[in-house]
Amino acid sequence: MQIDIVSDTVCPWCFIGKRRLERALAERPDRTFSVTWRPFRLDPTVPPEGYDRKEYMKAKFGDGERLRGMSDALSQAGAGEGIAFDFEAQARRPDTLDSHRLIRWAASAGVQDAVVEKLFRAYFEEGKDIGDAAVLTGIAADAGMDVALVSDLLARGADRELVAREDDMAHRVGISGVPTFIFANKYAISGAQDPATLVKVIDKVTAELPSA
Repeated sequence: MQIDIVSDTVCPWCFIGKRRLERALAERPDRTFSVTWRPFRLDPTVPPEGYDRKEYMKAKFGDGERLRGMSDALSQAGAGEGIAFDFEAQARRPDTLDSHRLIRWAASAGVQDAVVEKLFRAYFEEGKDIGDAAVLTGIAADAGMDVALVSDLLARGADRELVAREDDMAHRVGISGVPTFIFANKYAISGAQDPATLVKVIDKVTAELPSA
């Protein structure tokens, strides 16, 4: 079964959703799944150099109880999935276009899921700037990608317009929140759903597939 995940690399619920999907897929070990990650930028207006994260979050959500409540809820949900969110370590709110370019190339190298995991962990647990080329090439190296090739592709802007168009298309077809999971091009479900819900969708789609 093909599963497309529309996601942003600075979306904490996307990280949680990834872990929950993994748990759901483990519930159906007799089935074969092909997972592809698709780009979505929550804020396409962020410049290439990014913003100071604290100032960005303050402008967007304020610096009072609302932001603290959001952080606490995310930390609690993340802990349940083995994620140690460290929001204080995040100095930058990066533009995510380059991280999505890396994810695209990782698919060709057969390591897309590993790169997505490393991007999430770098940003949310280690506080790294995943808009920085050195961070991205380091992640590529850790995943076994061709670092020289990735460095060259990043430097010359390869696939920037292609990824930006795919992001724009996701917005234009009505995706407004991520993660969004698309199963076999038949059903879409948004949000970091619990594994039981995801399993129900998988079973429903499987029953309706021609080969079922």
